[in-house]
Amino acid sequence: MGFKRRLGLCAGIMLSAALSACQVAEQNERSFTVLYTNDEHGWMEGMGESNSAANLMQLWKDAEGYSIANAEDFLLLSGGDNWTGPAISTWNQGESMVELMNSMGYTASAIGNHEFDFGLDTIRERSAEADYAYVSANTTWRDSGLVPKDIGIVEYRIVEAGGVLVGVIGLTTTETSTTTNPATVAPLRFNNYEATLRRIVPEIEAQGVELTFVISHVCLDELEPLALAVADLNIALFGAGHCNELIAKRLDSAVILGGGFHFGSYARATFSLAAHGGVRVDFATAENAGASADPETLAIIEKWQSRSEASLSEVLAYVDKTVPRGAVLDQLVVDSWLWADPAADVAVTNAGGIRAPLPSGAVTLGDTVAILPFDNTIVAVEISGAELVAALNEGSRPRTAGIAQVGDEWVLSATGEVPEADKRYRVLINSFMYAGGDGYERFASADPNAYDTGTQYGLPFRDWLRSLASTKARPLRLID
Repeated sequence: MGFKRRLGLCAGIMLSAALSACQVAEQNERSFTVLYTNDEHGWMEGMGESNSAANLMQLWKDAEGYSIANAEDFLLLSGGDNWTGPAISTWNQGESMVELMNSMGYTASAIGNHEFDFGLDTIRERSAEADYAYVSANTTWRDSGLVPKDIGIVEYRIVEAGGVLVGVIGLTTTETSTTTNPATVAPLRFNNYEATLRRIVPEIEAQGVELTFVISHVCLDELEPLALAVADLNIALFGAGHCNELIAKRLDSAVILGGGFHFGSYARATFSLAAHGGVRVDFATAENAGASADPETLAIIEKWQSRSEASLSEVLAYVDKTVPRGAVLDQLVVDSWLWADPAADVAVTNAGGIRAPLPSGAVTLGDTVAILPFDNTIVAVEISGAELVAALNEGSRPRTAGIAQVGDEWVLSATGEVPEADKRYRVLINSFMYAGGDGYERFASADPNAYDTGTQYGLPFRDWLRSLASTKARPLRLID
């Protein structure tokens, strides 16, 4: 395929002497191509027809000329959040995704906030299995200030691509302390991006790198100002993550890439280093469409489908129409908590804990794992009416049962009245919220001795679906 043709080198040069000089320069030029994804979230099977990871691998072969055989001319990079998502990944805590990314030839992945969903021991296990590096230079242990290499997280990786020595630094969103279970990441600190880069870039430059890249689980609204603030560090590429953005653009002297999400697209950039030291970059984005499935990648997907099928294929219900992510599905989930625990007055969950639509037709256990994929439990707190109202007003996007917002007030469903300020109420929340996630710190401070039921937060929803005894001939009608 050839990046030189895509870049149009020597275009318009007519003089034979000039053409000869250009040809010599091309012969001495070194080059490689970055293929960038992020927020894969375990969607190796794809979210639609023919856009799985196997289709993407074949697309890279067809459109980019990539193969494992010539991988030395490519860098496959990810902006993180590889694992949490549908059952094919969540059920095995990301092991399937690591095998897949190994087979595809990834070089490095930033640590995303959802890499912490299954705990620090799981990060240690998955990073040990990975042939690629999990990088995050701004993640450190609180007590020592050291990067947690003991669980497999490193600050950067130095690799050679196309004969060019490249330093790949990782960054993790500073929101991680509240966007995954705060109790899990309490021993860690997520430090300032700019200060981290100003510390690390000179260190890797001293090791002779010719290009410096930053791959990050950081949204563009933070990443672009960062790129401008550290323009003096001559970082050639910034990769985004966390907000599922698809982009390829130049910002000052750097290229910004975002690969979209769920293997549904990717971004690429080809770097060409001339003998005299100049660097040229060609960049673009592409949708994962139109390619067949790469057989080797497909075989890995089918293997993990087969492994999970026996336990996850149980049909819980039949539904007449897909219920998309949003208010209706959120309400069904939180209502199921009160259905399962009628002694509770109120149930509250955060919208971010509900991650996929409820499909039409047969709804399997695997489908519900994708909807409610986290390792959260239901916690019962005893809290005053005043503290309950304050918590609901402070937290992010509460989804409630037993209480609803009417105008500017919260009104109890059982009485039609606002909660009594001094009366205590039994409120069900998830363990992520009890640990302070999404701004819900008040629950733990109001009841530091709350009861963790040990019930996984998706179990009541699954039990409720089973209880309705729907059939293929009599499916549930959950949405108009």
